[in-house]
Amino acid sequence: MSLSPTEHRNPATTDIDRLPTLDVLRLINTEDHKVAPAVLAVLPQVAEAVDLAVTALRAGHRMHYFGAGTSGRLAVLDAAELRPTYGAGPDLVAAHIAGGSPALLTAAEGAEDDVALGRAAAHEVRPGDIAIGATASGTTPYVAGALGAARTAGAGTVLISANPSAPLADLADVHIAVDTGPEAITGSTRMKAGTAQKLVLNALSTAVMIRLGRTYSNLMTDMVASNTKLRARQVRLLTQATGLDSAACTTALAAADGEPKVALVALLAQTSPSAARQALDHTGGVVHAALAVIRDA
Repeated sequence: MSLSPTEHRNPATTDIDRLPTLDVLRLINTEDHKVAPAVLAVLPQVAEAVDLAVTALRAGHRMHYFGAGTSGRLAVLDAAELRPTYGAGPDLVAAHIAGGSPALLTAAEGAEDDVALGRAAAHEVRPGDIAIGATASGTTPYVAGALGAARTAGAGTVLISANPSAPLADLADVHIAVDTGPEAITGSTRMKAGTAQKLVLNALSTAVMIRLGRTYSNLMTDMVASNTKLRARQVRLLTQATGLDSAACTTALAAADGEPKVALVALLAQTSPSAARQALDHTGGVVHAALAVIRDA
């Protein structure tokens, strides 16, 4: 098996251990600058994955992330942040990491070699779901087991790697191969490959939430206000979207039982919260579509 590009030595950094601190940082930063263009090159594949996920979620299915090590931690982080940001809980998006929750804080690298563990982790995957495997090398046995089991279950599959020749690509309907090349420190995939995985995961999940109607313009209409900062952000969202003052928006939010999307539609359409909620239910929660329904009624 040929080495993943992330395992090759980087000729630009062979003297990194003999440089002054600032020059070390400059070399690392120079390598980091290569990540965003590499992600740009695979946006068509990211779009394919987004469309697969949107189709699955609109049909009532789930999106599952599977990963190990850095890739797994980034996947868990992305999934966890979708709930407060977009109201997307584990019933919509679930993340599975080799070694389980302890692997988030303590390295459990041995778990990534267990194909059976990956298969077992995918036991929740159902026909019509989508399974996304994240592995920098594109070879991780845990991810292989998970994607193989997901495909057998009738789910769509996506692989996110930093290896255009990833052996696991055969298990994926879509392969997002971000060619970030050799790391500044050979094989340290928490660096460029990890940054690329975070960029892809963030872009993919954000685009999915947008397509599902969980934003209005660039505002988060489905966020869960679990603290003072987020409750203030809900009111600010309404003022930004409507041009009304905070007092009016606070009143509207209270009348909508604290649901910012309902309050938003009620304010923009100048209708009652119940009518706004009914229109949103009818249109799958898409604000623009709900406003059109009320306008055309």
